Amino acid sequence: MVKIGEKIPEIEEEVYQDLEIKKIKLSDYKGKWVVLAFYPADFTYVCPTELEDLANYYDKFVEAGAEVISVSTDTAWVHLAWHNESPAIGKVKYPMMADPTGRVCREFGTMIEDEGLSLRGTFIIDPDGILRSMDIHDNSIGRTAKEILRKLQAAIYVRENPGMVCPANWEPGEEALKKSLDLVGKI
Repeated sequence: MVKIGEKIPEIEEEVYQDLEIKKIKLSDYKGKWVVLAFYPADFTYVCPTELEDLANYYDKFVEAGAEVISVSTDTAWVHLAWHNESPAIGKVKYPMMADPTGRVCREFGTMIEDEGLSLRGTFIIDPDGILRSMDIHDNSIGRTAKEILRKLQAAIYVRENPGMVCPANWEPGEEALKKSLDLVGKI
């Protein structure tokens, strides 16, 4: 399983995007930030609310220099059918990755082996292919795109501003903190 600070493995899978099924490699996005959003399955209850929320914020992710890619163990053809059937999923413009073998889910530690489904997991990968943020949780708890975007913006900020760190609730334009050895031993 990939860990924070490690380079992600090379992954090539089919995606559904823009009325097309095609193969992509994560390395195709070298030089861009990537947000991987793993979810359990198409045609479910919570999943369309999350993917629609990501779709509503997609332009903001793109403006930040990131690509969003959703991932489930469904095939690209099921993604296509869901896109055509669901008004919420019809809004999705980002790639929807197919992982029917579960290989990608296993690489990122989200696979529920006895169900053949993924846990909800969000991974932020920097332009060099290094994992910078991960969040995996129970499938009954939905995520919010606004917070994923905030984490992405914080990761971008600290990358562009060495020696700086972002406190809780930090938003772009707000003051960040400078790392200091003066604080060591005082906390």
